Amino acid sequence: MDADRRVFVVEDSFADERLDVFLSENLDLTRSHIQKLIRSNHIRVNNSTVTKTGYRLQPLDEIDIEIPPLEDIDAKPQAMDLDIIYEDDDVIVVNKPKNMVVHPAPGHPDQTLVNGLMYHCGSSLSGINGVLRPGIVHRIDRDTTGLLVVCKNDTSHLSLARQFSEHTITRKYQAIVIGNLSEEDGTVNAPLGRNPKDRKKIAVITDGRRAVTHYHVLDHLNNKYNHIECRLETGRTHQIRVHMAHIHHPVLGDEVYGSSSLKGFTNLQGQTLHAGLLGFEHPTTHQYMEFKSPLPQYFDELLYKLKN
Repeated sequence: MDADRRVFVVEDSFADERLDVFLSENLDLTRSHIQKLIRSNHIRVNNSTVTKTGYRLQPLDEIDIEIPPLEDIDAKPQAMDLDIIYEDDDVIVVNKPKNMVVHPAPGHPDQTLVNGLMYHCGSSLSGINGVLRPGIVHRIDRDTTGLLVVCKNDTSHLSLARQFSEHTITRKYQAIVIGNLSEEDGTVNAPLGRNPKDRKKIAVITDGRRAVTHYHVLDHLNNKYNHIECRLETGRTHQIRVHMAHIHHPVLGDEVYGSSSLKGFTNLQGQTLHAGLLGFEHPTTHQYMEFKSPLPQYFDELLYKLKN
C-alpha cells in the first residue's frame, strides 16, 4: 500500500497556530499521531523538515504531509473470556480483571486485553496512530481492575481521543489508602512527569504535565486505612497512585509508590484500585453514556477485614 500524501497552504486566519493542532483538526489523525509523523520526518513546511511539534504557522506556509501505510501490530488474536459490559458497532466497554495487561509489551507478549479484543473484533480494527489495532484510547495498570472503553473504528477513536484530551470523560476510581485522611474531601493538584532518577516511574515534578485528582473519603477503616473515591480531572500515567503517595497516603498494595504497603497483607497482589465508573459521549449518537462496575470480590473482602 502506498503512502497517503496531503498538502495544505496556511490561510491568514490560522497564523500562529501550532502545527500539530492545525493538522489534527484538518486530518482524521490524532494529535499524538501527528507528533509521531513530525518526529519521523514525514511532515515538511516550505520544503524543509520540521523538528518541533509546536512549530507556529505563518500565512502561506505550505505543509506537505506523507502518511505511511498502517503497520500491522505485533500481536496475535487469542480467544479469551472477556467481561464485556457494553458493545455496539463503534465501541466496547470492558471490565478488566486484576493481573491483565492492556497492551503487549516486553515481558507480556500475549494474553493481554488487545490479544483478546483482536480475536473478538475480527476485522473491526482501528488504524489510529499508524498501527492497525483495536482502538485503545486509554489504559489502566495491570493490577488495577475496572472499566475501559475501546473503539472499533477510526471515527470513534478520534471522538474518544478528543474527549480524553479535553478532559470531558467521567472517570471515578475506588481505592484503599494507608492512613487516615484529615479532610473528607480534597484535591491534589501536582504536575507529573517521568522520574529523573528512575525513568520507569512517574513523579511530581515542577515542569511536568498538569495533573489533578479529586478525592472523597467513603469510609474510615479502623482509623488506619481509608476507603476513598477518586475523580480524575486529568488522566496521567499512574496519576492516582503517585498523587496519593505524594500526600503520604499511598494506595494499599502499591509496591512501586508505597514500598511498605504490603506488610501484613501477604495475599494481596498489587494496588487496591478499581475503575468503577466511566462516562463519555457516544461518538455516533452523541448521547452521554455512563457505566458502573461493582467492586471485585477481593476488594470487598478486604474492606470487611479492615473495618472489622
